[in-house]
Amino acid sequence: MTDVGTNRLSLRQWIAAKDFDRVARLQVFAREVVEGFCSGRHRSPQKGYSVDFKEHRQYVRGDELRDIDWKVYGKSDKLFVRQYEEETNLRCHLVVDTSGSMAYGGEHSKADYAIRLAACLTYMMLGQQDAVGLITFDDRPRSVVQASGRPSHLAQILSALVAQTPQNETDLGTALRLAAGQIRRRALVVILSDGMGDVQSMKTALAMFRNHGHDVIFFQILHPDESEFPFQGRIRFRDLEHDTTERTVDSSTIRQAYLDRFAQHQNDLKSICRTHRVDLVTLSSAVDPVEGLHRYVTLRRAAR
Repeated sequence: MTDVGTNRLSLRQWIAAKDFDRVARLQVFAREVVEGFCSGRHRSPQKGYSVDFKEHRQYVRGDELRDIDWKVYGKSDKLFVRQYEEETNLRCHLVVDTSGSMAYGGEHSKADYAIRLAACLTYMMLGQQDAVGLITFDDRPRSVVQASGRPSHLAQILSALVAQTPQNETDLGTALRLAAGQIRRRALVVILSDGMGDVQSMKTALAMFRNHGHDVIFFQILHPDESEFPFQGRIRFRDLEHDTTERTVDSSTIRQAYLDRFAQHQNDLKSICRTHRVDLVTLSSAVDPVEGLHRYVTLRRAAR
């Protein structure tokens, strides 16, 4: 296992010290053949050695200096790094929702939960020598971090996540379709979102991921208020995606209608994920993300 211990200081804000070893022991097994050099855990249709040179790409902060091609720099005065054919076993792309609705929950918001879960996944994947990339989105993709298996890549992923302030309207289907267009090679795609969007639009996006050969896990992050509607009396709601929109309602008169509509949304989401063979994992932000991740990986391993 790759040593990612040097990144623990930056991780301690998001992963409790007691959970480091537990997260490191988890392994995500892709159900299907994914593109990547296989050294044991992940099957691959590709052949060859990981030392085969493939192409250059522009240097980004966090890349190893030893990978810089200084001959190219001497000719162009620009920094490029050498990429090799299938440097890692598996490529994983985290696709994280940073829209306004993810801010719900105050100090324990869905957005913070997503960061903690993404930190766990990144630490786990890098620990098993896999590459991790990141795309954040609201109504469209915002921040893109290319996949890398370098231990130093963890800091870059975390920096990009914490730099995002949940805001703007969600256009989940469109944003996911645009994100799918940026992931060029078959990979494990992990979506972290509350899933609050038009289901038919999401159906098209998930179909696009699957048609491109990606294995997809959808971690739906919900606050307990969203699934239970525990409010009493008259209460004022503010739209987190449109700050100027507020409405005061009698919670008792809308509670059942809300719960019925929420249940229908969940059933529709489960149906489209089942149709396109997408793992839908609904997590409550009241449950420790490490515990939720552990349960899922255990079930996924058993299914495999």
